[in-house]
Amino acid sequence: MQPLSPLKLRSSKMNIFTVILIQPLANGLILFYLLLGKNMGLAIIGFSLFLRIALTPLTKPYMESMKKMKEHSKEIEKLKKRHQGDRQKLMKAQADFYKEKGINPGAGCLPMILQFAILIALFRVFVNVLVPNGDIVERFNALLYEPLKLSEAMEVNTKFLYLDVRNPDTIKIPSIPFGLPGPLLLLAALVQFLSAKITMPYIKEERKFAKKTPQKSDDFQTSFQASMIYTMPLMTILFGMGFPSGLALYWLLFSAFQAWQQYRASGWGGATPWLQTLGLVKLPDSNGKTKK
Repeated sequence: MQPLSPLKLRSSKMNIFTVILIQPLANGLILFYLLLGKNMGLAIIGFSLFLRIALTPLTKPYMESMKKMKEHSKEIEKLKKRHQGDRQKLMKAQADFYKEKGINPGAGCLPMILQFAILIALFRVFVNVLVPNGDIVERFNALLYEPLKLSEAMEVNTKFLYLDVRNPDTIKIPSIPFGLPGPLLLLAALVQFLSAKITMPYIKEERKFAKKTPQKSDDFQTSFQASMIYTMPLMTILFGMGFPSGLALYWLLFSAFQAWQQYRASGWGGATPWLQTLGLVKLPDSNGKTKK
């Protein structure tokens, strides 16, 4: 994707997506840049944490629903066994049960849409403003509100650790014709993988139930969810190798915060079997006692 020129950035202010999301995010990023020692890497970290905390009230209903679903997981399993083979009755029984217990499985839709919109807007900021060859100050000023406009003589510090947040996090080896993903990008993919595993509910009978039902939709849904756990980290690496590393830094923090929130709400989720194998998690037996 080719970055827009400063002139086009100014004219794009008439775009509602730019006015509502891109401009506020660009101004927020610069505000944290000025507050955190004029280091763009620290600004991305501080602004990312601020965004996650600001979005917490929107994600709270979803987390509460996930917590309730975990608390009532045995009852949900009983419903599945009772209506095994009858998809319509199962859906109605689950809907009635969720209503009775105050569970809203769709509570996470709005927060996820908003988070995705913010990710796209930040992507636009990084691609159009933090470009390797270009006047960053002029590009930022095209989006900044008057009190935050930068001096034309200012140099924006984009160095962070071993990175230049304007460039992709890739390692070039002379004998290899293409770049390899760097440490930050690999860490972002790993945390994304862990976050996806934690988000997935852990019910031992889920896969067995899906295989027993005559409808293929259950088996397909279970397989699709499992495949996305591996697909998303892979996409993080592939796309991240072509985009500014500042975006990978944001995605790393986003995934880490999401994993922490999910863990607090419903435990280790789909990561439970791995952690149990490593001896880091002990599950209670049928009598409620922890297995040794």
